Amino acid sequence: MEIVPNFSLKKHNTFGIEAKAKQFVAVHSVEDLKTILQENKSQKKFILGGGSNMLLTKDIDALVIHIDLKGKKIIEENNDFVWVKSQAGESWHEFVLWTIDQNFGGLENMSLIPGNVGTTPVQNIGAYGTEIKDTFVSCEAMTIESQEMKTFTKEECHFGYRESVFKNEVKNQYIITSVVFKLTKTNHKINTSYGDISSELAKNYITNPTLKDVSNAVIAIRQSKLPDPKELGNSGSFFKNPILLKSDFKKIHQQFPEMKYFDISETEVKVPAGWLIEQAGFKGKRFGDAGIHKNQALVLVNYGNATGQEILNVSKDIQETIFKTFGIHIEAEVNVI
Repeated sequence: MEIVPNFSLKKHNTFGIEAKAKQFVAVHSVEDLKTILQENKSQKKFILGGGSNMLLTKDIDALVIHIDLKGKKIIEENNDFVWVKSQAGESWHEFVLWTIDQNFGGLENMSLIPGNVGTTPVQNIGAYGTEIKDTFVSCEAMTIESQEMKTFTKEECHFGYRESVFKNEVKNQYIITSVVFKLTKTNHKINTSYGDISSELAKNYITNPTLKDVSNAVIAIRQSKLPDPKELGNSGSFFKNPILLKSDFKKIHQQFPEMKYFDISETEVKVPAGWLIEQAGFKGKRFGDAGIHKNQALVLVNYGNATGQEILNVSKDIQETIFKTFGIHIEAEVNVI
């Protein structure tokens, strides 16, 4: 394991931001990770996965530890279900495609989400009516301080909308090394009710969709709306969809009757942040090399040489305008560093 000084992180963040790590090391096993943590106890550390959910606004004055643990296997199965364990450094999308190839159901709606498996529980990632918590069983994590391993059950993860214990109570204390999912082998729960999935399937004359059909539909929708980070730097959805109390939303809706929303409980509604940003006139706008994607207002992009600070400034401008216009605060989903 070589610790490299003054290392460029441009290829290690999907925004393609040029920032330097004071020191950088990639770890390929749990033993490597333990050794690096033990030998660099006094060092400031920064844990890096797939770099898909962060905006670098400055150089990182720390030892950057890139979690590159690979491998996936079936650890248990019965007639109806299979328990699959994936190491943290596996590409999320490739892992999803692998489960579909095995005819294991549960992750197909989350196809083409960028990033690695190890960071999915942190954010409780989700798309098209599905979230990690729906199939998550447990994850193994190493304590940064003592290098002890701990297994977090689903209950212990305190999953919420783009939330988990790893973003709150135990933030910066653990490194996730592997994740276990419980997937279906039979009687797959095909979910086509959310977003454009059903219309995409109808377009292809598919009336009885398979897991692969749903995955292909999700991929086609995402590709039509979202830029490929390899071609245009971005981090997927930059903002969370705001959740409002129905009592508060009622007043806003009276003023803006065309505002879209989804009931999520008896007392709360979710408003699409993309709709708010588009109505505020930001969709497709460009500020130097930082901008808002022309097909999806939720996605902020780097047209080439934008700095993280420039993209952050655009995001703050959007937040302020949305609050002034609608009285709604939208939160960043991306971690700003």
